[in-house]
Amino acid sequence: MKLALRQSHRRRDAELPGIIGTARLDRRAGRLLNRLNAGDIAVIDIADLDRSTADALVAAGVSVVVNAQPSISGRYPNLGPEVLVAHDVALLDAVGTEIFAEVKEGTRLRLDGDVLYVGDRVAARGARQDADTIRAAMRAAKAGLSAQLQAFAASTQQHMEREKELLLDGIGLPELSTRFRGRHVLLVAKGYDYKSDLRALKHYIREFRPVLVGVDAGADVLRDAGYQADLVIGELDLISDAALREAAEVVAHADHHGRVTGLARVQDLRIEPVVFASSGTSEDAAMLLADAGSPRLIVTVGMRATLEEFLDAGRGGIASTVLTRLKIGGRLVDAKAAAQLFQTRVSAVSLVLLAVSAVLAIVVVLVAGLGGDSYQHLLADGWDHLVSWLRGLLS
Repeated sequence: MKLALRQSHRRRDAELPGIIGTARLDRRAGRLLNRLNAGDIAVIDIADLDRSTADALVAAGVSVVVNAQPSISGRYPNLGPEVLVAHDVALLDAVGTEIFAEVKEGTRLRLDGDVLYVGDRVAARGARQDADTIRAAMRAAKAGLSAQLQAFAASTQQHMEREKELLLDGIGLPELSTRFRGRHVLLVAKGYDYKSDLRALKHYIREFRPVLVGVDAGADVLRDAGYQADLVIGELDLISDAALREAAEVVAHADHHGRVTGLARVQDLRIEPVVFASSGTSEDAAMLLADAGSPRLIVTVGMRATLEEFLDAGRGGIASTVLTRLKIGGRLVDAKAAAQLFQTRVSAVSLVLLAVSAVLAIVVVLVAGLGGDSYQHLLADGWDHLVSWLRGLLS
């Protein structure tokens, strides 16, 4: 009976115009992304949709994104809408927050033009975006960029006043069991180009064995890539049970007042996290904790690194991130730069293989061309020269 009913729904769906999919709703994108399936219609509440969230929506395979807010408000040129449209994901904008009352999780939705339907009932109307409308909105947003830069400067000053003891003197940093001193540290977030950057660092991770830190959903990124995190830090409700259980240490990022989201759930897993309160982002908290441990180098994956990316994010955390990066200074390297630098290095394994090949070549030549004690003396001299050469390379 259920199968016949399902087939009847499919036939009816096929006869209707527009794009049909299952509704998945959440005001917080981090929680929504974990529930999405291919073909779903994602209902979000994000003013100025950023690129990293759009990348994640595309990777999940959604067919439609319905945004309660304007995806480009005009405050600054954010990159998310361009990403969606470039990957043929339909975008319906500014439908209003009432959508969360009108539509239930798991409901079948249909988008036809700029109207969203539940069955035959109109659930919402909005502005259907395409490449032309997004291009026009981006031009208008760029025109007001100077005002945003001024607001950013003011926000930076305010954050410095609020967190100066933490940034300048380290007051408020918790004690950790994870040790960073003299080691490389790899901070992984689920942001810009995280998959490709983590793949590019595979050989670097194998050789240097850095301290692996998962930030928010970056804990699951590490786990999915086959790594075990030494430290997990962030908003606990953005991290899976499995990633929390497998981490050697867990730090809950609290807001400036010490409030922690998802603490009860983690305690139910018999995990007692260290609490770190700050008004910055989880990425900033991770960088500050790593830097306080006196590491040799901090490499970031999936984190904002350019002016375009900072403006694209468009959140209050931009000021804290810029100040945190200024504090850490030369010890902080983006994954793309680290991958380029590591590729130019000659590894110890390569040197050993080169040495073995050289010795074999010498032996073959000498055995073929000489006899008796003569080739033994020459072989000994050749070996001494080879050892001296290798020492010079490694020193």
